[in-house]
Amino acid sequence: MIEFFKRIIKPKYQTLNKIEILKDNLIHNLNYLYSLQEQAEMFPVLKSNAYGHGLREVSKILNETRVKMMAVDSFPEAQIVYKYFSRNVLILNEMPLKAYRYCKFQRTEFVVYNQETLKYLAKKFGRKIKIHLFLNTGMNREGINDLDIFIKDNLKYLERVNIVGFCSHLAESDNSSSDFNKQQEKVFLSGLDVLNKYKIYPKWIHLGNSGGVFLLKNNRLNSFRPGLSFYGYNPFNGDDFSNLTAKLKPALRVFSTITSFHKVKAGEKVSYSNDFKAEQDLNIATIPFGYFEGLDRRFSNCAKFLFTNKNEVFWGKIAGKVCMNLTCINCLDREVKLGDEVKLISEIKDMENSIESLSKKIDIISYEMLIRLNSNIKRVIV
Repeated sequence: MIEFFKRIIKPKYQTLNKIEILKDNLIHNLNYLYSLQEQAEMFPVLKSNAYGHGLREVSKILNETRVKMMAVDSFPEAQIVYKYFSRNVLILNEMPLKAYRYCKFQRTEFVVYNQETLKYLAKKFGRKIKIHLFLNTGMNREGINDLDIFIKDNLKYLERVNIVGFCSHLAESDNSSSDFNKQQEKVFLSGLDVLNKYKIYPKWIHLGNSGGVFLLKNNRLNSFRPGLSFYGYNPFNGDDFSNLTAKLKPALRVFSTITSFHKVKAGEKVSYSNDFKAEQDLNIATIPFGYFEGLDRRFSNCAKFLFTNKNEVFWGKIAGKVCMNLTCINCLDREVKLGDEVKLISEIKDMENSIESLSKKIDIISYEMLIRLNSNIKRVIV
């Protein structure tokens, strides 16, 4: 009853910035990835606020699909997933040992990288804990180096837990011509043979990330962890697999709202550092979206955004420095008004304001552009 009245009296704030999550595109990407690896399950990766798309929103969407398990980075993320996704959660990263006790063991599986964590989980929780052993296959970031020795040294602990998975991570999956991918696959499959020698037969065998879904062709790999490709973006550098990745559909678009509009005369300057000088009389629109919201400061004086009003559609270029919470946009001689919507990020790949186009403009990867979108911005499933 209290919650009911809270909903009634809660102020209805009209947001000025909005991220739309395209449900149909996400589901399309998921089904497409399944079609590339028909023998395998997909464990979509939702770490870093679902790559900027919204952990809660993407969890809700995946709850309506065939996905058996999704992957997150840590317990705080798992807490959100528990609420909006009814199936299993794979926690990818190491956690403070005491944090494990707060997880829902019936629905949670854990990646284990070292002896210390294994010992703790075996002694504290036993068979009710479900783990995926992580093998270092050459990335040298984390994981078990010599699996045979690790098993011999920890056999009594391994017998106490429930080993349901075996995994690793590709270091050069964005490069389809790299021989290192094949080397890692070979090391990984050899590790699987070692496990089988000790009569350990994990249910889930996963090496591949987004690029791996396209690259790896081995029926022993029965699960994959797609991240970027699940959200509709090309995981490769250049045109690798362009005929296949062209079928991915970006699942995010971003809008802001004009909150200020004024005329600037020729010779006047705009924003911090005075590094934009009007060469003619022009109109400046200001939006409440700056580098705090996720618009990199390197877009100053270069990125363009799409304006739509009753009369026309046109591009406006950032004028001056991107500010913390504001950005000024040069509308030339076009008239706009307060409250008009501006499309900052498009879901159409070849548009100048798509994630991939904007990322290339300042020489960053699409991952960076996505995860920097502030989690405070309202996300809406459409």
